[in-house]
Amino acid sequence: MTTEPSKEGYADLGATTREATEIAETSMDIVRRFVPHETLSDRIRGKAVHATGDIEFQHLVRFENDPVRAGARAVLDGAPIVTDITMVKAGITGRGHDCEVRKAIGAGAELAAETGMTRTAAAVLELDRRGVYDDAIAVVGNAPTAALALADCVEQGTRPAVVVATPVGFVKAEESRERVREATRATGVPAITTVGRRGGSGLAAGLTNELIHVASDVRAGDATLDPTDGRTAGGGREG
Repeated sequence: MTTEPSKEGYADLGATTREATEIAETSMDIVRRFVPHETLSDRIRGKAVHATGDIEFQHLVRFENDPVRAGARAVLDGAPIVTDITMVKAGITGRGHDCEVRKAIGAGAELAAETGMTRTAAAVLELDRRGVYDDAIAVVGNAPTAALALADCVEQGTRPAVVVATPVGFVKAEESRERVREATRATGVPAITTVGRRGGSGLAAGLTNELIHVASDVRAGDATLDPTDGRTAGGGREG
């Protein structure tokens, strides 16, 4: 049985064999029965459904300040991708981009020990102190306290290229994503978030991978970031 990757249809950046690519293509074909594929935002909504297996999840995604274009441009520029924890970092594809992918967790250990704050919040604050988040693709998929810390940093002048924030759970998760929306609306920083308690590392990685996928399509000439061009979404239109 061949292991050659498919060259046609949906080119999932995680699939490396023909069978895997066929599964990805079939899965996305099913998603598109329920989610439009006309705009760049639709692509993110579709990936959210694909990542969660929940058709209704498309209605829980929120966009601030044109984040898909901003994120794709950042990928094309080779901006660093900074995740909150190892699991999110592990889910970011290594294909289709030249971005450094790094995790925040592990930084700021002394701050966490001194203050008692969570390790992820301390890590975000430490990396922000070093200027890591400016012009970066900032991804939070697990820790609400990391999202809260990142929102504080944005309000205080930090300017990521885009924020993807989908922390999950019953404690501070909804609040943290709302804080990210408030901070990014007020400052003009592009952001993708979700509402409700659901989310998680897999979702954050999936949405970030879709930004990479959009950038790859732009690079190949199959999509455009020009809002006046009818090919914006890759075979659709931007509305």
